[in-house]
Amino acid sequence: MPSRAPYGAYAAILGSFAGSLGVVAALERALGRPPRSGTPLELAVLCAATFKAARAISRERVGSVVREPFVEVEVDPLVGEPVEERPAGQGLRRAVGELVTCTRCAGTWAAGGLITTQVLAPRFGRLLTWSLAAGAGNDFLQAGFAALCARADDER
Repeated sequence: MPSRAPYGAYAAILGSFAGSLGVVAALERALGRPPRSGTPLELAVLCAATFKAARAISRERVGSVVREPFVEVEVDPLVGEPVEERPAGQGLRRAVGELVTCTRCAGTWAAGGLITTQVLAPRFGRLLTWSLAAGAGNDFLQAGFAALCARADDER
C-alpha cells in the first residue's frame, strides 16, 4: 500500500518558494530598484532558460548531484547505467525527490531562481539566463538535426 503523500512537506516547500520570492521583492524595494515589466523577448528567453535549467536539474547527468540525496536509482544490470530515478524516503526527503525529478516542478523553481538573479545581480542574471536559453536552443537544433538525419537515412 503506497504511503500517504507528504502534505506537510509540500506545504513547507510551497511556503519556502513564496517566502523566498517575497524576500527578493523586499530586497528589490530596499535596493531602490523599481519593478518593471519584461518584454516579450525577455519572457521567451526566460522560458527557454527555465526549460534548460529544469531539464538539467531533473534529467541530465550533471544534475544528478542535486537529485542523488532524494532519489532511489534503478540501474540496468546489463550496462550498469541508471534507467529510472524515483523519489526516496518519506516526508521532506520524498517531497524534494518529487520536486527534483519533475521537469515542470523544477522549472518553476528554476524560473524563480533566474528572476532572483536578475533582480539581485542583474548582469550575472542576464548572462546566466541567456546562456541557459542558448543551451536550450542548441538542444532543439541538435534534436532537429538528428531527426533530419534519421529521416534521410530512412529514405535511402
